[in-house]
Amino acid sequence: MEAVREKKCGIRENISITLSTLSASDLENKTKAIENRLFEFANFLESNIILLYINNLNEVNTEQIIARSLQLKKIVILPVFGTKKNQVTLMKIDNVATNLKIGPMGLMVPDPAKCKVVPVKCIDIAIIPGLAMDEKGSRIGSGDGCYDKLIPQLPITTRKVGIAFEEQILKQLPTESHDKHVDIIITDKRIIYKI
Repeated sequence: MEAVREKKCGIRENISITLSTLSASDLENKTKAIENRLFEFANFLESNIILLYINNLNEVNTEQIIARSLQLKKIVILPVFGTKKNQVTLMKIDNVATNLKIGPMGLMVPDPAKCKVVPVKCIDIAIIPGLAMDEKGSRIGSGDGCYDKLIPQLPITTRKVGIAFEEQILKQLPTESHDKHVDIIITDKRIIYKI
């Protein structure tokens, strides 16, 4: 188990180094390609209630995805992870400028005073971040296990879609029993359906 964790740490470091070699314009172009591919994806287009995320370092930037989803009158839900095990609150945002505040980890989070809580059973499609993914739908996140706890709570009918740069797709990732998978991965080059 410790060996798997060490491999995951090594992968996180390698991905960070790889992404740091990309120019700002390369990252912007790759992000735009992922965004365009997502907005052409039938499951996304047909969905009304979308779980998105505010990106962390080495995750695909979702700022424009959130803004564009709101423009299309999609219901945008963002997760707020608590400090207790399995604690997640899903909150609906209507306006990025007024509904978010700085959270405990320095990332923007929904402001509970301005956002409504949404039951997990309402989510049509969940856009899941990852620092690395493989073609079987395995993913490595930041290491806190937040999405490994959230994914099993989502309804079986909710499509779980990972978004990542092509550089973040590896042949095979080391996994542990608690690791949860995504159904589909959208990169700047392709759509990968879990094998």
